[in-house]
Amino acid sequence: MAEVQTSTESGEMAQRFIELVMMQAQNAAFALGQIPHPETGEAPVNLELARLFIDQLVVLRNKTRNNLSSDEQAVLNNAISNLQMAFVEVSRGVATSAGAEPPEELEAEEEAPAASAAPAVETPAAATAPEPVAEESRKKFTKSYGS
Repeated sequence: MAEVQTSTESGEMAQRFIELVMMQAQNAAFALGQIPHPETGEAPVNLELARLFIDQLVVLRNKTRNNLSSDEQAVLNNAISNLQMAFVEVSRGVATSAGAEPPEELEAEEEAPAASAAPAVETPAAATAPEPVAEESRKKFTKSYGS
């Protein structure tokens, strides 16, 4: 009888985990303007909020590595990749409509170390005034959803 309870509990936990992932993905999609506001019908874009939700899903994937079922892992990976692609498309669209360059794209945590260690192109202002923050600590919080 204890075995049945364990499998029922693990099935329930798997369902809750998938619900959590889908809720975060839905919040990110709303912030990307893919889901209209229920009251106004408008679909505002908030790239910083979308980035936050996507980053939370990436952290969740990293912290649960090798501890998820194949279904849980597939749902999480699909949600992250779909949202990252949508983020890049929306950020390019926002930049094009505003006549500016897209926001600095974030580096994906799954990229090879060589890609994250590549030197960044410095602007003249950055070249004349070096920042006191160590470059390595800045890289921890920088992610990319596009190339």
